[in-house]
This record gives sequence, structure tokens and C-alpha cells, in this order.
Amino acid sequence: MSVTLPTLDSLHALKPLQQPSYPDAEQVAEVVARLRALPPLVFAGECDELRAKLASVAAGEAFLLQGGDCAETFAGVTAGNIQGKLRTLLSMAVVLTYAAQVPIVKVGRMAGQYTKPRSSDTETRDGVTLPAYRGDSVNGFAFTPESRVHDPRRLLDTYNASAATLNLTRAFVTGGFAHLRSVHSWNANFVKTSAAGVRYQNLADEIDRALAFMVACGIDDEEFRTVDFYSSHEALSLEYEHALTRIDSRTQDPYGVSGHFLWIGERTRQLDGAHVELLRHVRNPLGVKLGPTTTADVALQLADKLDPEQQPGRITFITRMGAGKIRDLLPDVVEKVTASGRQVAWVCDPMHGNTFESANGYKTRAFADVIDELNGFFDVHEELGTWPGGVHVELTGDDVTECLGGGDDLVEADLANRYETLCDPRLNRNQSLELAFLVAERLTTGRIKRPNPVQAFQADE
Repeated sequence: MSVTLPTLDSLHALKPLQQPSYPDAEQVAEVVARLRALPPLVFAGECDELRAKLASVAAGEAFLLQGGDCAETFAGVTAGNIQGKLRTLLSMAVVLTYAAQVPIVKVGRMAGQYTKPRSSDTETRDGVTLPAYRGDSVNGFAFTPESRVHDPRRLLDTYNASAATLNLTRAFVTGGFAHLRSVHSWNANFVKTSAAGVRYQNLADEIDRALAFMVACGIDDEEFRTVDFYSSHEALSLEYEHALTRIDSRTQDPYGVSGHFLWIGERTRQLDGAHVELLRHVRNPLGVKLGPTTTADVALQLADKLDPEQQPGRITFITRMGAGKIRDLLPDVVEKVTASGRQVAWVCDPMHGNTFESANGYKTRAFADVIDELNGFFDVHEELGTWPGGVHVELTGDDVTECLGGGDDLVEADLANRYETLCDPRLNRNQSLELAFLVAERLTTGRIKRPNPVQAFQADE
């Protein structure tokens, strides 16, 4: 069934939120025309593959690990940065695979996360007010009038940066860098050297023995060498997303080819809004962020609008309610969506509901709050008998000091040492791996309480 895409003009008539204020409409039109002529960054068939895997997540047969930068930067498109994020995500995935005993669907907040919503249109410093920084795809971080102008030509830089990131990522995950035994050796090093890692020695030893068993059984080494890895970002810039929507030659349906998995943020999920209107037409798997103001009725209305055919794997609800609210707010939403007969993937974003400003002026998050929200997410799903399908985290492969706590026990005075994010604070490598081991503990206990659909086997009589 072919689908007609709404025009950019019709989307702007809906008065979309969180959009740039470009000073030159003619320049915007030129950039959009150039973007429309460029090759796709991802392919429709890859999006279909991911949707099938997310259908397994929704069915309780897989687990989603989604992570990466809060806001990517053009300067951050280096081999070292991309390698560091991949290494962290793949290390986390090994631990989660062993604990959950189901496939881990690996999705990066990478190759497109260059546009950010902001709570205020402007920023004031020392009596000077300028437009807020909205991500490298819109304007520059430097606090000058020239840098903060909204420049549509940056959308072309976004495309080029995303293409470079995807190219290197594909090379890494198919060229031996992602070899299972190498990735596990990174985890073993974390366990030996990190203050938090010692507590996970037993699990690391178990994974060692499992790998040795597979090798002894003669499992082909080639199976260890490559992984499937997908890209994702918030589909915020209407010009960029519309220009990178293409008609699939197989089905004549539109696909967003800026990334495999696109999500709608908490600030732009209005039922009659432009973002819901655009994304309801593309065939990608979609995420929707659900914050503390979400009701079950709103969640159901969003699902009905974005997925009227109830296609398996189409909808992922990413909850971000805050550590202090998730146990009170999430049950009603999950219960009523489940009772409707819909099978969606439930994923926890434990980052965005737990941000605060430290006494010394840094935007930060406490690792303890992040883990508390994750535990609340698991508590709710275990009580309801539903599947806690994944985690969505802002992280980096570097030893930054942006979130408090964790095994290294970072305190507010440490934030100044390596506070490098241009937007929200990220977990560093050690905090990310610690989170993976803590989630692994919850998956292990949860697995014991239910039959594992992947491992089900009936021996011949």
C-alpha cells in the first residue's frame, strides 16, 4: 500500500515546536533541494530488519540496548570517539546477552543526533542574550552572535558527519573489532581494574567459561566476528527528515533514510503536531518518549495514530519519568496499553527524568538516581508480568566526569575535571559498564521467573 507524504509546507502549517528560526527562506530551500538529491544514509531493508528485531523485543524474545551521545558534534566525528562509544555499547551487550539469555538488539544514538530541543529559545550570560544552542545541525556552541545564528547549511554538514560515522561504524562491526572474545576481554579488564568491577567477577568468570565451552564445541569463529548495529536519533528537524524521506522501490512506501530508528521526543509528541504527522507516514520502526505527564489514554492515542495497522515492531515506548515517579506513574500506562491488545516494546530511559544543577553550576545526574529509575522500571514490569524490553542511555566511551557517583564515586568537585558534553551529562565508560552489570542482575532474576522463549527445546522421546 503506497502512502502519500505530507508536504513541508503542510507540516509547518501545524506550527511545529522546537524548530530553527532560519533568517533566509531561499537558502533553506536550496539546502533542502541538495539534501533530497543525496544518497540515502540507511536502506529500507535495514529498517525492516530492525523492525523485525524490535517485534521480538515486544514479544519478550529480545532486549534493546540503545545508547550514545546526548548531542553529537561535528568535531566529535573521529575514529577514536566512534570506536570508544562502540566499544562501550558492545561491552555492555555481551554482559546483557549472557544475563538475559536472549538476543540483544544494539542501536546507537549515533549518526544523526545533532539536533536538540531546548527549554528556552535564548540563553543569557553576563547580561548578553543570544539564541540557545540547539545542536550542531542548527548553530554553534560558541557564545557569539555569529555562532548562534540558525544556519540551514549545517544540515549538509549533518548529513556528511552522519555518513562518515555510519561508514566507520559499519567497518568496525564487520571487520573484527566487534569480535566477541575481544569485547569480553574489555569487560574482564573493567572487572579487574575498576572499583565497581570487582563485584562482578563471578559473572565475568561465567562468561569466560561459556565462551570456552562454545570454542570447545567447535562453534565457527566467524560467528563471533560480526554484529548487527543500527543507528537512531530524535527526528526533530523537519527540513532534514523530510528531505531524507525516500520512496522504497520495493513497496512504494516512504522510509526515513536518515537513520534506522527514529523517535519523537517528549516535547514534540502532540497528537495533532507536525512530528507525529510526518512520522506516521514513514515505515521505519518508531520510538516515542513518554515523560511524567503521560497518561495511558495519550499513549494509546499515539499508538493508534502512528501504528493503526498494529504492525509488530513498529512502536517502542521509551519511558522517562524520573526515579521518584516511575513506580507510581508507569503501572497504569503499561497495564492499559497491554489490556488494549497492543504489543509494544517497553524501554527505560533513566537519564532525562533525573537531571539537576549541582551546587557548583553543572547540569548533572546522580548514578544512584539512574539506577533507581531502572530498578523501578523492572519492578513495575515484573509485578505486571510484562517484559522490560530495554534501556536507552546517554553515554560515552571516554572517562568524562559528568554524572555523579558510580564505582569511582564522583562528587560535585570532580565535575570540573572532564565535563565535555555540550548539552546533557553522559555516563562515562565505567559507569556505563556498571549499569550493564546491574541491569544484568535484574535480567537474571527476572529470567528465572519465566520460561525463556529462545531457549525452549523439546527433546525427542
